[in-house]
Amino acid sequence: MSTPVLRLGFIGLGIMGTPMALHLVAAGHTLFVNTRGPLPDAIAATSATPCATAAEVARQADVVFTMVPDTPDVELVLFGEHGVAAGLQASGCTTADGGRKVVVDMSSISPMATKAFAQKINALGADYIDAPVSGGEVGAKAASLTIMCGGDEAVFARVQPLLALMGKNITLVGGNGDGQTTKVANQIIVALNIAAVGEALLFASKAGADPAKVRQALMGGFASSRILEVHGERMIKRTFNPGFRIKLHQKDLNLALSGARELGVSLPQTASAAQLMQACAANGMAELDHSALVKALELMAGHAVRPDAAQG
Repeated sequence: MSTPVLRLGFIGLGIMGTPMALHLVAAGHTLFVNTRGPLPDAIAATSATPCATAAEVARQADVVFTMVPDTPDVELVLFGEHGVAAGLQASGCTTADGGRKVVVDMSSISPMATKAFAQKINALGADYIDAPVSGGEVGAKAASLTIMCGGDEAVFARVQPLLALMGKNITLVGGNGDGQTTKVANQIIVALNIAAVGEALLFASKAGADPAKVRQALMGGFASSRILEVHGERMIKRTFNPGFRIKLHQKDLNLALSGARELGVSLPQTASAAQLMQACAANGMAELDHSALVKALELMAGHAVRPDAAQG
């Protein structure tokens, strides 16, 4: 049984958005795209139709995906003068088969703002799913992203086959905002694990042990983790070219801490990790991979896990 060809929109063709959009068009769907910067060559080489505004994308498409950096960016794309909402109003929010159009936001933004955005889109007569992702550029290119969703179960069932073109572990967590809450929780765990691995390797190196062999030994025990495997290797080899930038992880930890204030919850370890990332940013490292958080620890210790010259 063949998969029906759908009219899809994708807004935000950055490091993550470009490969994600490519998977949709490669599956044979009709794709309308809009992005803030120049149209990526990889997208231009496909059948995707460039649109001058987000509103035009929403007028043309039945399902609109957004993948932009932060909460204000999503708000502008959705509700700006030439935003998605304007396009939905112009098209009546109805698909060719009489269903409701769907907005799927795959950005990582505020859960509280997401609930408000969903209510406004629903009021127009369209549906909304928040579907932030984890897996970075590698996962986006490999279509192996983890996708954490919030929204109505029936709406999720409609878009799940499209999400499956971009990811593998796709979970409906709950209602609108719950996907974003899950992503914030993910970023807390990742940040704290990066800090823990950084401290452990720094301790080992300062004590005179070979951090590469220490990491190898730890990979066989209870301390083993994906962070120790991937980011521990980055710390040892000093390969901090960005997979996920410190400045973006800072944004996610700020979401965690601002949410904690609203909820009356204390997140002391998250606050500590956020300060380490702030120290990196203050020293010109905001564009480095978040594994470079170890550099803040190294600055305080006056010692590096390995010198930056030791590439390998």
